[in-house]
Amino acid sequence: MSSALRNHLAGMAAEGAVCRHYLDRGYRVLAQRWRGQSGEIDLVMAHDDDVVFVEVKKSRSFSRAASLLRPAQIERLMQTAAEFLGTQPLGQLTPARFDVALVDQQGQVSILENALAA
Repeated sequence: MSSALRNHLAGMAAEGAVCRHYLDRGYRVLAQRWRGQSGEIDLVMAHDDDVVFVEVKKSRSFSRAASLLRPAQIERLMQTAAEFLGTQPLGQLTPARFDVALVDQQGQVSILENALAA
């Protein structure tokens, strides 16, 4: 198996684990790998009336996973989230937050709620 395929499959498994984490806490899935003109958001979840955008980062440790999120990517994620909110009935007034979900090599999940707040 190529390393690219292995990394892709590991990323998909990490997204699945994070999605289950949110579902177990009463969230519902609005979209997975939602693609807008600016980029892609791994998970878009809903809890009550709130939209929660989730960026999943996987690496051998939580700190290593967190270090993978770069400023240019954060900017693309914010633009893509704004595109998604434009599809919602309240548009940009929709209550929303941006979480970063870290997954380590053992598959443990750590959620940083509202991690990309302005």
